[in-house]
Amino acid sequence: MLDIIEAESGPDPTATILILHGLGADGNDFVPIAQELKLEQAGAVRFIFPHAPVMPVTINNGYRMRAWYDILGFEEDAPQDEPGLRRSQQLVDALLKREKERGIPAHRIVLGGFSQGCAMSLLTGVRHPERLAGIMGLSGYLPLAANTATERSSASLQTPIFLAHGTQDEVIALDRAEASRDALQALGYEVEWHEYRMGHSVSPLEIQELNAWLLRVLSAG
Repeated sequence: MLDIIEAESGPDPTATILILHGLGADGNDFVPIAQELKLEQAGAVRFIFPHAPVMPVTINNGYRMRAWYDILGFEEDAPQDEPGLRRSQQLVDALLKREKERGIPAHRIVLGGFSQGCAMSLLTGVRHPERLAGIMGLSGYLPLAANTATERSSASLQTPIFLAHGTQDEVIALDRAEASRDALQALGYEVEWHEYRMGHSVSPLEIQELNAWLLRVLSAG
């Protein structure tokens, strides 16, 4: 099981938001942003911030850092680290299973993340055998896109997806994120798309619009 940071907005939480960090960061990265969210209308929420494993990363000359999978190149046609993606998918699935064992049903769990964390959330969320409350993907893309149609679960088609990206993202190009959006919509997913004048980062307006989406999907659950 991954090491995690855990916080609850109140006693006896009835929903969980699981947030996966980006390359080279750790679970602390999104704690301040989660603290900005105003989700009282949805009841008490448990936040889970896992730390990715430490591994060598090819684009950083093999330097070891926290990563959900290796990155061989940022180009859209660069080879993908499928074994690493699959390993981390199992780790994230284990966290989802743990939350269900703690009494939070799948339809009250939101899975999301930034950059690599976004990729892992999309990879895992559409393959999860039960409908989640939602999948939120910030500044990322859909990995192993060619496999999604055959590997997705039928239940996941009912899971709403929030995707947000910077128009000036210098790490993951906007058109790659748009292609991911289009691929998910073509498969029948309900995708709420937002773009912002920013680079590979998070903006205050993005957090406001994410907050509104979270209230909707948690209220629907």
